Amino acid sequence: MKKFFKFVGLALVIAIFYLGVTTYPKLDLISGFSAKSVASGHFIDGRSQEMIEKGDNDIDMIDLATNKINDAEKYATASVYGLKERKAIYREGLGATLITDDFDVSKSYLVPKRIKLNNNLPFPYGNLEPKDTLFSNVDYTKLNAAVANAFDAKGIIDKRTRSVLVIYKNKIIAEKYHTGFTKESKILGWSMTKSITATMFGILQKQGKYDIYKPAPISEWQNDERKIITTNDLLHMNSGLEWEENYSTICDATNMLFQEKDMSQSQLVKSAAFKPNTHWNYSSGTTNLLSGILRKQFKTQQEYLDFWYSDLIDRIGMNSMVIETDMKGNFVGSSYGWATTRDWAKFGLLYLHKGNWNGEQLFDESWAKYVATPTNGSKGDYGGHFWLNAGGRYPDAPKDLYSANGFQGQKVFIIPSLDLVIVRMGLTEDAKFDVNEMLKGIIGSLNLTTKSTK
Repeated sequence: MKKFFKFVGLALVIAIFYLGVTTYPKLDLISGFSAKSVASGHFIDGRSQEMIEKGDNDIDMIDLATNKINDAEKYATASVYGLKERKAIYREGLGATLITDDFDVSKSYLVPKRIKLNNNLPFPYGNLEPKDTLFSNVDYTKLNAAVANAFDAKGIIDKRTRSVLVIYKNKIIAEKYHTGFTKESKILGWSMTKSITATMFGILQKQGKYDIYKPAPISEWQNDERKIITTNDLLHMNSGLEWEENYSTICDATNMLFQEKDMSQSQLVKSAAFKPNTHWNYSSGTTNLLSGILRKQFKTQQEYLDFWYSDLIDRIGMNSMVIETDMKGNFVGSSYGWATTRDWAKFGLLYLHKGNWNGEQLFDESWAKYVATPTNGSKGDYGGHFWLNAGGRYPDAPKDLYSANGFQGQKVFIIPSLDLVIVRMGLTEDAKFDVNEMLKGIIGSLNLTTKSTK
């Protein structure tokens, strides 16, 4: 019996040691993700804690976190069995920010100035409901079936789609939401925000204020091999800089999102592993570096904050959108953009119309071609902070399709050859959600003679 207890005791010690080595370092990630997720979902979209824990909190071991919401002081906390407590505060106009213990919550802060146009126009160019339009070439039975098929059947949790919106020739032809979500629900786009960040450079370039083909204006790089890296290289994710992006573990990306005060610095300090334009490597750090570069183009932080909204977001009526900031006041352009499904669709329409919004040219037509042109090393899958179908990722969709993509299957598809924008928001990646099947069904309902998809 003594041997038995010794064996059990030894096994327990080994188990505790194993968990300590493998799990304890992840506690910051677990509690940080949970606190940020709860604060953002609750204060931006009004979701209950229960709804967030059942849906949005969807990474490995996240169930270990215990969450608390303080509505009066507008913050959320999370910890794992009382360990590694993290706190995320909400500030109107800036969204939720994961903070460290030394962050001064009493300090005043700047917020972007917002403008909401009331032009008495229907969607997409105004805030009125869209006009009902029936197209003779659209088989609405097939269309609605394809959209419905993107959602889980009753009693099944598999596809986990939250919304699907289909816009053809500027008109909504299909729109569906999962239980608990509506056209007013603000949904996190995750890395779709990267495409927003890139667009700001297109707008600056149109205004004659920036040249993406010049070396990136980063003083810290001027005395080493990184001085030749251009903004174009950064936009194409082929700067050659070191970076690890693996959300299943502790890596550069998770350390940046859940540890760093200034996310614009995370990629900046990395060494060059390859020559620019020779090695494609997806990096959220690169996008936040670009956000930092944008900030330096303005004399004041207020101008930087306003620019994103005045020159793009509010300019096209994405009034629901909130892009959250880090502790240093930088927009987290890699990951933290929230908006309704309809407002995400407006962003797709802007690109469908090559930068023209109701007669106003926000960026040059050539910019839409630029972001949709494959970058070296991406095998036709990536352009200028947009994902592409040039390599045939979706075999039953046209090759000219390109998209803003985000974690867990957020998609804004732009298909110029079909005059089509499709938005899908959800909680399931491509490996489990058949994106090609959804696209095939929607496209097949249009009864059009299309360009070859092969």
